[in-house]
Amino acid sequence: MVDVLASTPLLTMMLVVALGTLVGAIPFGPLRFGPAGALFVGLGVGALDPRLGEGLGLLQTLGLALFVYTVGLTAGNTFFRDLRRQLPLMGGAGLVLAAMTGVAMLLGGALGLPPALTAGTYAGALTSTPALATAIDRTGGQEPAVGYSLAYPVGVFVTILLVATLLARPWTARRDPDPVAGQGLVDISVEVERPSLLADVPGLREGELRLSYLAREGATRVVQPGERLEVGDRVVMVGPERAVDRARDHLGRRVDEHLAHDRRDVDHRRFVVSDRRVAGRTVGELDVPGRFDGVVTRVRRGDLDLLASEDFVLELGDRVRVIVPRGRLGEVSGLFGDSERKVSEVDALTLGIGLAAGLALGLVTLPLPGGLDFALGSAAGPLVVGIVLGRLERTGPLVWGVPLAANLTIRQLGLLLFLGATGLVSGQAFAAQALTWTGLQVVAAATVITLVAGVLFVGVARLAGVSTERAAGGSPGSSGSRPSWPTPRAGSPTNVWRPATPPCSRWG
Repeated sequence: MVDVLASTPLLTMMLVVALGTLVGAIPFGPLRFGPAGALFVGLGVGALDPRLGEGLGLLQTLGLALFVYTVGLTAGNTFFRDLRRQLPLMGGAGLVLAAMTGVAMLLGGALGLPPALTAGTYAGALTSTPALATAIDRTGGQEPAVGYSLAYPVGVFVTILLVATLLARPWTARRDPDPVAGQGLVDISVEVERPSLLADVPGLREGELRLSYLAREGATRVVQPGERLEVGDRVVMVGPERAVDRARDHLGRRVDEHLAHDRRDVDHRRFVVSDRRVAGRTVGELDVPGRFDGVVTRVRRGDLDLLASEDFVLELGDRVRVIVPRGRLGEVSGLFGDSERKVSEVDALTLGIGLAAGLALGLVTLPLPGGLDFALGSAAGPLVVGIVLGRLERTGPLVWGVPLAANLTIRQLGLLLFLGATGLVSGQAFAAQALTWTGLQVVAAATVITLVAGVLFVGVARLAGVSTERAAGGSPGSSGSRPSWPTPRAGSPTNVWRPATPPCSRWG
C-alpha cells in the first residue's frame, strides 16, 4: 500500500485532505482543528515512508498562494476603509507580535532549540500559516513545520481559554461604536404625526436608516429623495432596532398593518449580483431611484444582512433587496444579472492575473544592511496583491473580487492542500521529535508565547478603548487563530471579523 501511495502523490494528497477534514471536524473539548486536521494526518502518513513527502513543493506553494490571495481579496476593502479608525489597535497588535518575536528568540536560546524549530514554534503558537510558509522558505527545510505542528494545538487551546475568560469579564468602551453590521436589521411601518423633511429624520443623514414604502391618501409608492413627510403618511423604516426606534419617536407611532405586506402597487425582491458591470460599484452609482423609481434597502452577504447605504460597494454574489413599483422587477433583474450560475463561476482571467502578480512580487528581493535580504515570498506576495486588488474592486472591465461562496471554497481548498503537503513533507522529522525532550520544550515554549501574546493584546485593547467583544475577536485575529474566534452572543453588537456597513448619507 505504501508503494502505491509513493508512486501516486496526488492520490496520497487527496486521501490526506479527506481524512484530515474528518479529523478536523472531531471536537476535542471546546475546540476543533478544522483545516489543521490535514496537517496532522499528513504528519502521520508522511512518517510511514520518506518517499511520501517527495515532490510536493509545487502543491505547497499553490495551496498557500490560493489561500492568502483570497483572504487578501476579502479583507482589502475593510482593511483600507477602517485603517484610520483601527490604527491604534492594529499598531498595538503589531507591537505585540514584534515583542513575541523577541520572547520566542529568548525562549529558543534558553532551551537550546535550533532557530528553524524556534521559528516554527512561534508560527504554531500564533497559529499563523503564512508565517510557517515564510519560515520554511527562509530555512530551506521542513524543521519549522515540526515546531508548528507541536505548537499549533497549544496555540488554539490556550487562545480559546483566553477568549472565554475575556468574554466572561466584559468592560465598557465608550469610544468603540457599535457597528451596524452586528446589530441585525428590523423593518416597521410608522404613521407620521409630526411633519418632517427626510433629511431631518434621525439616522438618515448618518446612513443608519433607510425608508422604502410611502402610503399617502390611499396610494402606495416608493419614498423619493428630498420628500417632506406629512401628517397621516405611513412609511416603512429599515435599520438597526435602536436607529429605527429613534426615527419612529421623531415621526410618530408604529402601526400594526405593515405596508410591505401589501404588494399591489409596490413590490420587492432580492436579486443576485451576477453582472460584472455592477460588481465593484456603489449602490449610489446604480441610481435605482432615478432609473426605476425604487430603492435598495439591504444587502445579504454570506449570512449577514447589511443596510444598503449609498456608499455600499456591491460584490459578486451579494443578494440585494430592491423595492420598486409593481411591474418593474424585470428591469431591475436585468440590471443586477440575477444568475445563480454566473456567481458560482470564477473569472479565471482575473484570478490568474492576481496570483501571477502576487507570486512575482514575492520574488522581488531587497538588500538590507548586514548582508541580509528581504523578500515577501509566496506567502506575503499574493496576500499584499490580494489586499490591494480587494480595495480596488475593479479596474475598467476587470472585476478583481471573487464571489463569496467561491472565495471560501478556494480558500479552504488552498489551505488544505498547503497543510496536507506540509504534513507529508515533515512527517519523518515530526516522528523523530514528537515524543522527545525537545518536543516537550517546544510545547512549553508555545504555551508561554500564546499566554504572553494574549495578555499583552488585551492590555493594548483596553488602552485603545475598544469593547470586550472587539478585543475578543481581535486577539485571535491578530495572530490568525480561526478556531478560537468567539461565537457572538445573542444581541452582541460587535464581531470584528464581519464586514461593517460604511457610514454614508442616503438622503442628505
